Amino acid sequence: MAGGVRPLRGLRALCRVLLFLSQFCILSGGEQSQALAQSVKDPGPTRTFTVVPRAAESTEIPPYVMKCPSNGLCSRLPADCIDCTTNFSCIYGKPVTFDCAVKPSVTCVDQDFKSQKNFIINMTCRFCWQLPETDYECTNSTSCMTVSCPRQRYPANCTVRDHVHCLGNRTFPKMLYCNWTGGYKWSTALALSITLGGFGADRFYLGQWREGLGKLFSFGGLGIWTLIDVLLIGVGYVGPADGSLYI
Repeated sequence: MAGGVRPLRGLRALCRVLLFLSQFCILSGGEQSQALAQSVKDPGPTRTFTVVPRAAESTEIPPYVMKCPSNGLCSRLPADCIDCTTNFSCIYGKPVTFDCAVKPSVTCVDQDFKSQKNFIINMTCRFCWQLPETDYECTNSTSCMTVSCPRQRYPANCTVRDHVHCLGNRTFPKMLYCNWTGGYKWSTALALSITLGGFGADRFYLGQWREGLGKLFSFGGLGIWTLIDVLLIGVGYVGPADGSLYI
């Protein structure tokens, strides 16, 4: 009996140890689960992050690029496509050379078809407003009288042509003589004055309806007015009523 009781006592002791260990594991696991649950319920202070979009790269093409031929000779580029170091102390009317560089986004080549950025340009020493009339374009006016004594002038804004190089501002004011036409033909006015001038057809054609009525009801001033108008229209003294020139 004594030999059978000892194994039973050892088995009971082992069961108690296992029960204690199981309870300990359960308690420790509960504490960890509670801590985990608490961390989920209370995540702590939140941090907000603001995503700043990257600035879009500028892809705009400068307006002067439209005037600049690609891969052309640098010496033939328009004045708006290059920047030159000019010297205003040069002698007027004499040939002069200036150092120039192409503007950004402009490509050109030299005589050997090699890419070039800096080059020398040859031109005549003179300001833009001293150029001949064929080298610039000016605004036109239709509100001044072309046929008048003395001849009338009007203020115009002139711009140098692209292929012409000069000193100073490429846009400048200038007083020009009135020089515009309303579509009236000198040959038509003269023909009407010779054939139907006694009925005032020439004056009606030129827009001078008062004088035309006077000639119509006076039969051309009994022929005298008709002869005078033939001479005045023939020499260009009588012109359109709107003050324009003949074609």
